[in-house]
Amino acid sequence: MKIGIVISTKDTETAWNAFRLGNFCINEGDDVSVFLLGQGVECQASDVEPFNVVKQAESFMDSGGKILACGACMEIRQQKETKTCPVSSMRDLYILIRESDRVITF
Repeated sequence: MKIGIVISTKDTETAWNAFRLGNFCINEGDDVSVFLLGQGVECQASDVEPFNVVKQAESFMDSGGKILACGACMEIRQQKETKTCPVSSMRDLYILIRESDRVITF
């Protein structure tokens, strides 16, 4: 199954759980993509124990998960592109939604 996860919060625990779910789905054999939208582009900046968002995001990518991030949302926040927060567009979000069997939002 193709699963799309949209994270639109910078709440550390919520983002951590979203990536944990993504990792679980990949381990179950699903194709998973995450799109960071709005405050979601900041979710890895507030990485604090026990909710290690960066570790979950890196594990997600290492397992074959794809992360996209709203370029306009990053620009508003003067945030630079990183490996786990690559610049993308509304078109990329549209494609994620169109091609996913299920879309989950956090």
